[in-house]
Amino acid sequence: MAAPLGPRANEGGGWPEQGGAGPGARRLATALLFLAAVALPCLVLYRAVAPGGVLVQPAARLPWLQAGAPPHDDDDVDLTCMQESDSEDVRLERVLRAAAMANDTVILTTLNSAWAEPGSMVDVFLESFRVGEHTRELLDHLVIVSLDLAAHRRCKQIHPHCLAVATEGVDFSGQKNFMTDGYLRMMWRRIDFLRQVLEKGYSFIFTDTDIVWLRSPLPRLYAEGDFQIACDHFTGDPDDVLGNAPNGGFAYARANTETVELYRYWYAARERHPGLHDQDVLNLIKADRYLAEVGVRIRFLSTEFFGGLCEPSRNLSAVCTMHANCCVGLRRKIADLTLILHDWRSFMSLRGPDKRSASWSVPRNCSLDK
Repeated sequence: MAAPLGPRANEGGGWPEQGGAGPGARRLATALLFLAAVALPCLVLYRAVAPGGVLVQPAARLPWLQAGAPPHDDDDVDLTCMQESDSEDVRLERVLRAAAMANDTVILTTLNSAWAEPGSMVDVFLESFRVGEHTRELLDHLVIVSLDLAAHRRCKQIHPHCLAVATEGVDFSGQKNFMTDGYLRMMWRRIDFLRQVLEKGYSFIFTDTDIVWLRSPLPRLYAEGDFQIACDHFTGDPDDVLGNAPNGGFAYARANTETVELYRYWYAARERHPGLHDQDVLNLIKADRYLAEVGVRIRFLSTEFFGGLCEPSRNLSAVCTMHANCCVGLRRKIADLTLILHDWRSFMSLRGPDKRSASWSVPRNCSLDK
């Protein structure tokens, strides 16, 4: 019978002694194994250290350098620890790359814990993408920017692209009532963050979370225009800088030097206009000579396509987004946005001529044409 090709387990579960090797051979083998166990980690460490003595990680293993890298799992990491171990700048670059469209455009919204609770605003917001026309696929390009740890944890449960952004010494977690100090700080933190996104070379569509997306807005953006913004009131002329009343809840910014300077100038203007929120300050500076010298082209989006409770779109066959503006209070906003989604579902179930006569229900908590 032929001898076995290699060692095999004996009935006791151990490995048999081979070739009659004596105690000396076994001691030699043990010594060699020990030396190998010590040398191998040292070799790996040597190869991982750069010539300057800094421990580096092979580029292929850095998740933000890989196409289609999965979102970083930092569900249970404190925001302070995240900043120390993985800088906000690195995390921002990684999330933007993962979510960007082919032309380096991302969709951004901000979220705090009050709006992140189950059954709260973020659920209505995400549901609109799922029931809208050609909007579900846009979720792949949406980044939810969490302003506190509770909001970030909820985001990680319900969406793939989440970014935690902390502000030292500021708690953004609770509901921020309109025009309170906490509300103003949160709005201005948002403006400064959006400038950072532009500086990284990413264009963006920013949307408040109290906006429902009913159709893809991409075809309704102007081919020309560095900065395009929705309105509380639209005069009918997209270039009417003085007459149109901008609403910062929905805006498109093309990444270039002009928009970076617009956001820098806008953020700095808060010091000249203390006590005002970003939208009012923009309304004051939108016609400044400096912005004309910078060369940024500002255009205003029609409320026919980008409507809201201030000035609703009457055309359900054309509307892209509806904003719960001119409405104060989280529960009121949720109730009437939910009603808008109900109307939308009913509209989508209609056929032919019936669609032309469809209209919105009267809001139960907020008022139209306020």
